[in-house]
Amino acid sequence: MDISFLLNGESVVLRDVSPTRTALDWLREERGLRGTKEGCNEGDCGACTVMLTDARGSRAVNACILFLPQLHGKALRTVEGIAGPDGAPHPVQQAMVDHHGSQCGFCTPGFVVSMATAHLNGDTGHDDALAGNLCRCTGYAPIIRAAEAATSAPVPAWMSSEKTLLAEISSGGARRSRAGGRQPPSDGLRARDRR
Repeated sequence: MDISFLLNGESVVLRDVSPTRTALDWLREERGLRGTKEGCNEGDCGACTVMLTDARGSRAVNACILFLPQLHGKALRTVEGIAGPDGAPHPVQQAMVDHHGSQCGFCTPGFVVSMATAHLNGDTGHDDALAGNLCRCTGYAPIIRAAEAATSAPVPAWMSSEKTLLAEISSGGARRSRAGGRQPPSDGLRARDRR
């Protein structure tokens, strides 16, 4: 099975994908994106939260129960892709720093992705938006304060551009990626250059 999707704004094409390989395992083992953590490996703790965008919009999902074929034609954003291309922090990342929202740090990437997804969607029901993320250090109060503080910040341009890029990956193509996979044709700009 061949699939194509966007990963943190970059086109990815994978050949002969196992239908039972999880996005979490692929991200950590093949891409070295280890900010997405394995906690419960059952979709209950939120340590593996990633943002998935398709024609229906963006939502926070658990990478440990998301199979690679489910990414086809969609955009996936991990915690490593939340900051801007120039390294500028996303408003929720800055708010987590300003409000001391991280304690041991294990759950923090999942919280940040859930918060960034809610921020993108204009969702101010922070308790509901973060209900799938567990903090074992019981640091919920500063995390909620951080989410509230980021509410009024504008959505960064790099976070709102993925919906326009989804059409780029739907047809396959001949351009080769740096990793040796095939990329869909585009107007000559790499996805990251459009942000």
